Amino acid sequence: MVRAITPARILSAAAVAVLGASLAACGGGGASSAQSAAAAKGPIKIWYSNNAAEVKWGKEMVSAWNAAHPDQQVEGQEIPAGKSSEEVIGAAISAGSAPCLVFNTAPAAVPQFQKQGGLVPLDSFPDAAQYIKDRTGALADQYKSADGKFYQLPWKSNPVVLFYNKDLFKKAGLDPEHPQLATQQQFLDTARALVKSGAVKTAVWPSPASDFYQSWFDFYPFYAAATGGTQLVKDGKATFDDDQGKQVATLFQTLYKENLASKETYQGDSFGEGKSAMALAGPWAIEAYKGKVNWGAVPIPAPQQQDKVSTFSDAKNVAMYSACKNRGTAWDVLKFATSKDEDGKLLQETGQMPMRQGLTTAYADYFAKNPSYSQFADQASRTVEVPNVSNSVQVWQTFRDAWSKSVIFGNQSIDDAFHGASDKINQLVSQK
Repeated sequence: MVRAITPARILSAAAVAVLGASLAACGGGGASSAQSAAAAKGPIKIWYSNNAAEVKWGKEMVSAWNAAHPDQQVEGQEIPAGKSSEEVIGAAISAGSAPCLVFNTAPAAVPQFQKQGGLVPLDSFPDAAQYIKDRTGALADQYKSADGKFYQLPWKSNPVVLFYNKDLFKKAGLDPEHPQLATQQQFLDTARALVKSGAVKTAVWPSPASDFYQSWFDFYPFYAAATGGTQLVKDGKATFDDDQGKQVATLFQTLYKENLASKETYQGDSFGEGKSAMALAGPWAIEAYKGKVNWGAVPIPAPQQQDKVSTFSDAKNVAMYSACKNRGTAWDVLKFATSKDEDGKLLQETGQMPMRQGLTTAYADYFAKNPSYSQFADQASRTVEVPNVSNSVQVWQTFRDAWSKSVIFGNQSIDDAFHGASDKINQLVSQK
């Protein structure tokens, strides 16, 4: 996987099969009364990511809770090993053995988990909807399901921006402190200049692999920037078969045609190893590239220069699973873990952005000491999530297939590929 160094785990192809097969299975914990469970207090189990920084935060959070609640102890552990965390969670839902909370729930997986009957609507707690709104603000609406309820709490994001290698820019005769990257045309011209100079063979190297999630790190951030934050699907209809979507597709098609981007999958980190001069990444990259790349970062280029652009969130959220019996405690733990204090500790430990309003003012001291993260905090207020729709994974796979055929490999026109994918996605979304 190209993004193996990121803190987020993405669904594998095998996970999709597991999720699909699980839809016919019963959701875990269905025998217990949801009403009594919502008020029940007692010990619970939670899972968190196996990323080292998040493990440290998770252990400290659990320890702090347990010290103050001896009668409601939390047992925390890393998500069990598997091809992906989503595959493991899907299997646990089917077996009725899911923990109460998973602090690594992918938004793209929520529709499948919900269809399995594996998730608890957080709205069943009287203060939940208001809590989520107060903490996250208007961005929270993107995480509601079709029934208007929250089956996930927006937790943390990794807003995608454009990183660039200052040393390679300087070698190419470009100004590394004032890069010409504000617009799509400037981005293309800069890519041409980098390769023409001989400073680097590949200007940018997004993965050309066919995995459904790869479009989150080439097309989707650029589409968000071009449209002011439009999701791939809106009001039950695909949006990308429009002028802005085709403009982004044409931009990347040009990159591939002119060999400014590679059609080969790189086994490693092309940007970190100096094989490409630019990369799309989130704040996790700051620590990953520390001491390896003399980098700069700018917002995703838009069609025209603008001060505030949107991008893809690359979020991970928290969900409560229906196998949980002591849901009263689970909800209290969820609020504790996403409190201002714990959000601050998460930021300090991981560099990922809590999905909290007024991030830069709430943690002004942190950003003063860590100025390289400030632009990500600012960008975090303008992020676009994957649409919360039926057949979410299949929707993205359909789009990826069309992108691969037309943009990367040129085997179909963009117009035909996008129109066909749009029609198919509309059908997928309409299915219940």
